[in-house]
Amino acid sequence: SSGINAEWPLRPGYEEGSNRRVHSIDGHIGAAVAGLLSDARAVVNRARDEAANYRDTYQVPIPLKALTERLGKYMHYFTVYGSLRPFGVSILLGTWDETNGPKLMEIDPSGTARGFYGCAVGKGKQNAKTEIEKLDLSNMTCKELVKEVAKVIYSVHDEVKDKHFELELSWIGKETRGTHQLVPQDIYNEAKTYAEEALNDSDDDDTDM
Repeated sequence: SSGINAEWPLRPGYEEGSNRRVHSIDGHIGAAVAGLLSDARAVVNRARDEAANYRDTYQVPIPLKALTERLGKYMHYFTVYGSLRPFGVSILLGTWDETNGPKLMEIDPSGTARGFYGCAVGKGKQNAKTEIEKLDLSNMTCKELVKEVAKVIYSVHDEVKDKHFELELSWIGKETRGTHQLVPQDIYNEAKTYAEEALNDSDDDDTDM
């Protein structure tokens, strides 16, 4: 199963839920974005258009590989011509089906696409990737992964600059019958509590040293 998760700082004057970083591209594909919000909206809308056009043409949902190739070419186009500005956004795309299992792709601002078992983009991505690499991803349930990824997000969060932030958690897998959706509220609360307690335990350990 795939977990698609994001966090972003809450600035003064912003309401929770007003600037989502997690989106559904089609019923079977979810996305998380990092970077400029206006660029993220443009890229997400393009991805949705590609998915809709594919479905209209072939009468089947777009495979993640096809979407990644089309969206990567679109983003790369903006890096080729001097009259255009490259997108200031990276996007993660995830899907799951009974035949192929979970798939996760990253497209960076240059339009280059890569596949991963687990990945992070945006602020603190290197520290997050280091923590993700410690997880036995192939032998964990999606529910376990949601908790661990929430813990990773909290552990790498820049508490000084972004004291308040909104955590978004979504998943797609056998639990959701291949449909991308936000995790149920009880699982969200459990993951958030788990992450906060782990962070507090870490802070206590640092204080004791």
